Amino acid sequence: MRPKKTILCVDDTEQVLSVRAFLLETRGCYKVNAVTSPKEALEIIANALPGTLDLLLCDLLMPGMDGNELVRRAKELNPNLPAMIVSGTVTSFERASRADAFLPKGACSPIELLERIRILVTRKRGPRKHILPAPPHRDAAANFNQHQVAVAS
Repeated sequence: MRPKKTILCVDDTEQVLSVRAFLLETRGCYKVNAVTSPKEALEIIANALPGTLDLLLCDLLMPGMDGNELVRRAKELNPNLPAMIVSGTVTSFERASRADAFLPKGACSPIELLERIRILVTRKRGPRKHILPAPPHRDAAANFNQHQVAVAS
């Protein structure tokens, strides 16, 4: 069984946060760390061990710090952390320029959200590495036979 991918979800609305966490955790392959404050999210990112966070998923419009600023600061702390911003307004797309992906909250289905998350997490991991067995050595049989002759002598 593969280890669960950890997603840091940030939204100032607790109801949205709990629905998103439920959606992701019921998939069985995601662990969600949900917070309502961008400052708290930055503390988590700053203290996280390398490779332990797989995605930052945040709202665009939040009090104190918007999602674009959160993503900018998060990428300063962890440049390899993929980030997706979601927003209730489609017209805010240009404000979400720091994120790797943008989705409008009401205009996308949960399936589309899950697919975008899967793609971003996969990109972070990188392509699967296929390990090919080493080709057999041509002289392996000859070396074995010489070793047998030397031992027999």
